[in-house]
Amino acid sequence: MRPPILFPLFAESATLKGVGPKLAPLVAKLVGERVRDLVFLAPASLVERPVRTVSEMVEGEVQTVRVRIDAHLPSHKIGAPYRIRVADETGFMFLTWFKGGGPHLAPAHPVGEMRAVSGKSELWGIEMQIAHPEYLIPAERADDIPRHEPVYPATAGLPARTVRRLALNALEKAPELPDWLDPALKAREGWPDWREALARLHAPQTEADLSLQSPHRRRLAYDEFLAHQLAMAQRKAANRAEPATAIPSSELSRRIERALPYRLTGAQLRTCAEIGGDLASGQRMSRLIQGDVGAGKTVVAMLAMADVAASGRQSAMMAPTEILARQHLETLQAPLAAQGLKAILLTGRDKGEARREKLAALASCEAAVAVGTHALFQDEVVFHDLALAVIDEQHRFGVSERQRLQAKGEAVHLLSLSATPIPRTLELTLFGDLDVSRLDEKPPGRKPVATTAAPTTRIAEVTQRLRGALASGAQAFWICPLVSESELLEVTAAEDRAEALREALGPQLGSRVGLVHGQMPGPEKDATMAAFAAGEVGVLVATTVVEVGVNVPNATIMVIEHAERFGLAQLHQLRGRVGRGAAQSSCLLLYDPPLSKTGQARLETLRETEDGFLIAERDLELRGGGDLLGLKQSGLPDYKLADPAAHADLIPVAAADARLILARDPELTSPRGEAVRVLQALFDWKSGEGWAAAG
Repeated sequence: MRPPILFPLFAESATLKGVGPKLAPLVAKLVGERVRDLVFLAPASLVERPVRTVSEMVEGEVQTVRVRIDAHLPSHKIGAPYRIRVADETGFMFLTWFKGGGPHLAPAHPVGEMRAVSGKSELWGIEMQIAHPEYLIPAERADDIPRHEPVYPATAGLPARTVRRLALNALEKAPELPDWLDPALKAREGWPDWREALARLHAPQTEADLSLQSPHRRRLAYDEFLAHQLAMAQRKAANRAEPATAIPSSELSRRIERALPYRLTGAQLRTCAEIGGDLASGQRMSRLIQGDVGAGKTVVAMLAMADVAASGRQSAMMAPTEILARQHLETLQAPLAAQGLKAILLTGRDKGEARREKLAALASCEAAVAVGTHALFQDEVVFHDLALAVIDEQHRFGVSERQRLQAKGEAVHLLSLSATPIPRTLELTLFGDLDVSRLDEKPPGRKPVATTAAPTTRIAEVTQRLRGALASGAQAFWICPLVSESELLEVTAAEDRAEALREALGPQLGSRVGLVHGQMPGPEKDATMAAFAAGEVGVLVATTVVEVGVNVPNATIMVIEHAERFGLAQLHQLRGRVGRGAAQSSCLLLYDPPLSKTGQARLETLRETEDGFLIAERDLELRGGGDLLGLKQSGLPDYKLADPAAHADLIPVAAADARLILARDPELTSPRGEAVRVLQALFDWKSGEGWAAAG
């Protein structure tokens, strides 16, 4: 139950004065449907309006003057501006309207009346003017013009000034709340009370007040982090509290390991030991394996599956795409079969008798391992005794989807895999409810991908070299840029490049140019990918749909067009599609000159290192606060007040505080515990997911 003290904040925004049927959907589109959403909307910038005389006015600045209407100067030419001459004791100036000014101004502002005017000044010839004043009101209401005016985000039909008025109306509804902060932390940081922090958020007096590092903004960010960390800590505690049958380490997994044609890395051995400890503990495991492309996550998961099978139980491995699921089956099937363990593939395409046979194998425990897509958690899929759920590319699945798979058994252990390295500073925001293992070593013998950069003006030369490589049997990816948020434009770019390559490579090689993008039907996309894997397609022109889950060892060339448009982490993921076989691979980053400093730093970082974790840290550093778009793919929470880059130092503090709160008061019944309950209800975090998604 939500505490009654929060009811005003959770009222619909339509209950605010001035939000009628016309504005309500616009407000919902801009920020959300609740009063709280407007309260949490921070101003984007600040307009300062110094009060000056006419003679003191500075060209190009926003300022306010108190003047007398001296004369109306309408023009008789069609389309010419309408002007009003105004004056004070120091001189005169003009107010100008282009298109839309006219006769209504004269009766509204009679000659001789005093007015307060505010707007951006500019020179008109040698005279000063304000075009389309933002404020033109009776002089006695001059105080209505703010000296410091915060500027809010806007949308079509909902101008920034209206949003400001609504945000201030919403702020009036915000009550004083019991303080959930640790008093020592609050005093040390010099943070204001919650209600005061909100008031400062909406009443900045200087640019410093808009800073993400201002005391009030850091206080509000910490509140949001603390609410999130509490939710994840509670979820983690609930998982650990659930008993599970202990699964000991087995000779079966050791035999599989010994039969591998390579030795496990130190990171793999360490991770296997951590998983083994979890499985044998008698508590339900919830662990994430973070590993760079090619670090050996699937093999580590396979050894855990072998221990599960040795205890007479089953494992399921779920991947986001059928292509990726098939690749995992190829990795697992032979080593498991050599030890007498059956692994099957289950996808939405399985029909009829073949599907019935697979379902029977799972129900009877004939199949020890099931690999598949979302089809694994469908109602008709019944396991004999599911003990381990492995989720690959875990951020591509929602919490409910992971839970549906785990619900196929009793106290099912969870092992999540992620090939997207995350900066350590962000791990707690993403994986606070999981134990994390890092595979930070590459298997020995893998050749680094030779990475170079060249301007797009050399595309013809690149195409010519590509012709020679294809003729010698090589295969290549050609990634087209994300030219716009519009998927249609992205598709057009890919289609145009594919057509240009077909023409440039000639009839024989051009016929081996394939194309995949997100708008293609699934079967068509899969068919093209299968043809590429089989060597029938020589050049695969693609959008970022190939960023994960494509394993073609014969592909040794990666061309990324307009590489400066991509984030570092995404470039690294794309580069990881090559370098998977014995042959030397290369990655060419085509950029559109001139490069910005950030673009140059990205490409230099990629040339210098293949360490995904180092690249992730550098990516975060280059993006800076407020620009975490590339990290959204990784499931970054939808924070409203906190910025995980700018406020990274607060995340571990909030995580430690959350653990301490729950250790001292797990039921949250103390005075601080009661305040913390209000905090949790304020942000509405559920199962570690963002409050915007949770409702």
